[in-house]
Amino acid sequence: MKKMMVMCALLLSAAAGYGQESRQDASISATGLFSPQINGNAVQLNTTTTLGVLASYRYMLTPHSALELNYSFGQNSTKYIISSLPNGRVHTRIQELTGAYVYSLNFRNFNPFAEVGVGGMLFSPIKDYGTTLLDTKQNTNIGALFGVGLAYEVSPSFDVRAEYRGFVVKSPDFGLADFKTNRYEVISIPAIGVAYHF
Repeated sequence: MKKMMVMCALLLSAAAGYGQESRQDASISATGLFSPQINGNAVQLNTTTTLGVLASYRYMLTPHSALELNYSFGQNSTKYIISSLPNGRVHTRIQELTGAYVYSLNFRNFNPFAEVGVGGMLFSPIKDYGTTLLDTKQNTNIGALFGVGLAYEVSPSFDVRAEYRGFVVKSPDFGLADFKTNRYEVISIPAIGVAYHF
């Protein structure tokens, strides 16, 4: 009976210790947005490189597995070169809404991780001097997220994260048939930021 009581006490203390660990974190990161040149359907699409911001929330399911929600924001210019028409330019607001599964490892203060998920990329035209066609419309394109990164634990509450994120998505056409490339692209979104564990 004593052995059983000692075993139960050990199990309860282990469970209480696990319950006190940080199981959630929120992070904010600076990002870059890099898109390749896209050629298709007699259209060439060129996009400027820009900076942005990424906010993430992560919930740990186990010490190595987590679910993550992401929101990122940036602005760039998209230029369409079409042989039969004048070139078109769209000043674009880009927003990402994604959910991902994250798998991480622990090596002292270093925590490498990989993630994969799905979500949407919103390409919204900004009607200003940077947009040459006023009849453009917002595109919401569904795509896939993948990435790898490294978190360095500064303290039990904070870590610094650096990661490469890629988003596979259909190129935007802003609702105009002349802008359709019918191609997919990988938008590279490297990020570096700080996470708070709670």
